[in-house]
Amino acid sequence: MKKFCFVLIILFIFATIAMIINMAKRPKPKVFIKTLKNGHYQLIVSNKPYLVKGVCYNPIPIGQNCEYDWWSDPDKPWLVDGKLMKDMGINTVRIYQAGDKPEKVRELIKDLYEKFAIRTILGHWIGFWEYPCPLYGEKDFQERIKKEVLDMVNLYKDEPGLLCWILGNENNYSCLGHINPWSTDEIDNQPDPQKQKNMRAEIYYSFINDLAKEIHKIDPSHPVALGNGELIMLDVAKQFAADVDLIACIIYRGKTFGNLFKSLKATFDKPLLISEFGADAYDAFNKKEYQEMQAFFLESQWRQIYENLANNKKGAGNCIGATIFEWTDEWWKHNPGDAESWKAHDTESSWSNGSYYFDIQAPKNMNMNEEWFGIVALSPDEKEFGLNKRIPRMVYYVLRDFWKNPNSKFQTPKLK
Repeated sequence: MKKFCFVLIILFIFATIAMIINMAKRPKPKVFIKTLKNGHYQLIVSNKPYLVKGVCYNPIPIGQNCEYDWWSDPDKPWLVDGKLMKDMGINTVRIYQAGDKPEKVRELIKDLYEKFAIRTILGHWIGFWEYPCPLYGEKDFQERIKKEVLDMVNLYKDEPGLLCWILGNENNYSCLGHINPWSTDEIDNQPDPQKQKNMRAEIYYSFINDLAKEIHKIDPSHPVALGNGELIMLDVAKQFAADVDLIACIIYRGKTFGNLFKSLKATFDKPLLISEFGADAYDAFNKKEYQEMQAFFLESQWRQIYENLANNKKGAGNCIGATIFEWTDEWWKHNPGDAESWKAHDTESSWSNGSYYFDIQAPKNMNMNEEWFGIVALSPDEKEFGLNKRIPRMVYYVLRDFWKNPNSKFQTPKLK
């Protein structure tokens, strides 16, 4: 009996050693979040820290709108843009939702990665722009969106140039009832408006959490981000979406992000990717382009991003980088339903934001020009490689120099 027990112990020891060896040999996820001893976060890619220096990418040419299939453009705009991006120091593009043709999506991811060392973030709108509204409270709707998301993950999870997934963008605003509002009978029967908002948020974030868990099962190699407008309702997300790996925030707060980093750490302690932010290049008050102010705002924003990276004693240590809105101007944006207006670079503002103080004195304080957020402008008169010629703005060169030398300082431009 003693001999038998001794043999069992030996077998157990060998089995344990074999398991440890196999675990050691097992490759770590290609992309993952590392929590440091000081509680800070780093994004790790190929076993090295990776700072996201990115742009939101949607290269729609002059004269087209958001329905244009640029993925199938025979001139392949990403080849021209990729070289400009690499020369600037950009290492990541954010795509809000993949195109309908998998072979074209793969081509873009592969080209950007292999030719320019640029990785791709792929997202999904999570049905936010469904007409008449996203029905997050209905199971049929959830199952359809889940299939779309998991199909996307299965299609592209093995692409070497893939960085991570982002679920949604500003979908939390639909829970507030401000944009694309939705409801259920149960919510409608609740007389308290605040409880109604919380009920919607619980449904929405629980759905996101379900998606994150399903993605992790089929793709453990890439993090899953929750796309969120500002920090709004993240206290609810903390309770119902704990399985997301990071928060992708859309932030427009002017030249700094204020208390964003510490507030997120206190509200929902997850790594932060600022997935949409920026400044337009048009002065709505003086009615002319003002590249200097756009460059000043973006350099100031990046300076604060750097202060909140891991191991910087000045900040919260929870930022992993950012993707700027956006690479090129979008001439269709102000009036997407009028094809003639897509050929004109509209200067009429779409909304107001006092944090962009240099032109807040514009009529009715309308100072945010959706068609002028590009790091590069598009030429209406000159073509290059079959595309509207790309004309880098001042911000292109200012950020290129800042990323090379974060200790440099861009001179504050004077208000005009």
